[in-house]
Amino acid sequence: MLPLPVPAPLLAAWPHLPAFWPERRLVAGPPGLAPAFAPGPFRPPSLGGREMPVALICAEAPDPVAAALAQPVPVMPGLSALLARFAAARLGGPPGLPDPGPAGLGVPARSAVVVLDPCDATRRAEALAWLAAARATPGPVLVARDPFATGAPVLPGSLPALDPWTLLDGARVLHGASRDMALLAMAAGVTVADGPLAGLDGQECWARLLAATRCADPFRRRPCRVEEAVDLLALWKARAAEGRQVAACLGIHPYKRPRLRALLASDRPPPGFHATAGRAIAAARRGGGALLTWSASAPDDLPARAAAAGVTLLWLEDGFIRSAGLGAAFRPGASFALDRRGPYYDPARPSDLEQLLATADFPQSLLARAATLRQAIVARGITKYNLGGEAPRIAAPPGRRRILVPGQVEDDASVRRGGAGISGNRALLHRIRAAEPDAFLVYKPHPDIEAGYRRGRIPAAELAGLADLVLEGAPMAAVLEQVDAVHTLTSLTGFEALLRGIPVTCWGMPFYAGWGLTEDRAAPPRRGRALSLDALVAGALILYPRCLDPLTELPCPPEVLIERMDQPALFPPGRFAGLRAVEGFVRRSLARLRGLR
Repeated sequence: MLPLPVPAPLLAAWPHLPAFWPERRLVAGPPGLAPAFAPGPFRPPSLGGREMPVALICAEAPDPVAAALAQPVPVMPGLSALLARFAAARLGGPPGLPDPGPAGLGVPARSAVVVLDPCDATRRAEALAWLAAARATPGPVLVARDPFATGAPVLPGSLPALDPWTLLDGARVLHGASRDMALLAMAAGVTVADGPLAGLDGQECWARLLAATRCADPFRRRPCRVEEAVDLLALWKARAAEGRQVAACLGIHPYKRPRLRALLASDRPPPGFHATAGRAIAAARRGGGALLTWSASAPDDLPARAAAAGVTLLWLEDGFIRSAGLGAAFRPGASFALDRRGPYYDPARPSDLEQLLATADFPQSLLARAATLRQAIVARGITKYNLGGEAPRIAAPPGRRRILVPGQVEDDASVRRGGAGISGNRALLHRIRAAEPDAFLVYKPHPDIEAGYRRGRIPAAELAGLADLVLEGAPMAAVLEQVDAVHTLTSLTGFEALLRGIPVTCWGMPFYAGWGLTEDRAAPPRRGRALSLDALVAGALILYPRCLDPLTELPCPPEVLIERMDQPALFPPGRFAGLRAVEGFVRRSLARLRGLR
């Protein structure tokens, strides 16, 4: 392979850099070497100080973008669709600029003549000429800083720095566009009146750029398509914008905080973590942002107190595919449910997840992606915690239907809020035995209860009269392969059973009930839309969760997280896991002495 010299710091900072040139051998270049590539309009957002490229314009020239624009125009099928995808994601601008849209400019969409202030005193006369030309044109005129400029304004009345896409939303014509701004305008279909790219065909410029663009997946460290790169940049931009809004956090256990900092990474400093509601609300108010609270530990009066202080409240919980190992052992999670309306498990109030499932459009491409994801989850045996263990054998007598009843932590918020009046595992088993007297009931205690960390054990003598088989230490995926149905209160096992085509009866009101896919003994309020299984998967596992790659600690699609579950070492126990294990041993021993399982 021919060597390709690149700056040594980039080789260390970007481990996936060799994937951009699979045919070359990257070597550390001499100090001061200028890279033969640039992100151009594919600039990634800043995530905690990291700007990880996924698309680079490559040309062995001092200015790779200029060199690419000087090349012959190639044939580029699908260019219009790609530019629409790029524009819809609002990519390419400097990080952190306000993006209120045309309403924030006080003009109708695509109505204004926008003059961009170059913020360069040597170009003031040129900028005044642009302004005069704009004022001679019908329609409103707006003067704004060029988002890519760094100096002081030179035109009177310039608006403060705004995201390029807000300016393009309101622009009919653009004067004074720098090359970076002109490329974005061309993607948006806005006329560029002057500047370095004035008079050029926008699609031809973009075709030249894309012909010189290479893309690489930072998670799998392999080349990828430009459409995948655009989608990943869009995901990162959305996550950075979300993280930028959070000014304080409440109720986050110390072992979760490093992962939360990565989840909320943006171009701003990370939010502070607070132990009391009063301090957290005060910090959020001072910071002018939202308060993020761990849902299960939030005090009941937190919504009222936050509202009284004028602070937006966000709710956080573990995602539906969490980790390889228990959170109770202080293993960090890699997916999260972040909700602006309320905890997803509380049927008493709407949540973003419920709203999404009730109203979202699920195009065929998304449903196909959901079907592929669902098949991968089933094939890999993925569940929430992905615990090991020996696969059990469920030998039910002939003719008896095997019903799995997953145990739950009885003081868990989902049981308290969504249990529909059923207080815990004992009461649930009584209900199911009465409803299914001839069934072979398989009871599987919750892993946290098995480990001795949480409440919910049932006395052994009583359990023997309720369940035909008790499974401890068995991996959930292997259990689901051997049952005919699942009856549950609010356990995520019901959702995992649906993924595998197993009938599910809900005695409580979990998020997956009420959409026509389960038999519901307690009808959840507000729901009623009939969803296909893949629509439920698309909503719950693709559109709703925030997934974080445990290897790179970058926001990732759920498909990456599924692959990472093959590497349990990426989910190490926390430093206090040994003490927790001793606690669990003591609790289990005491339970046996008291006749509990």
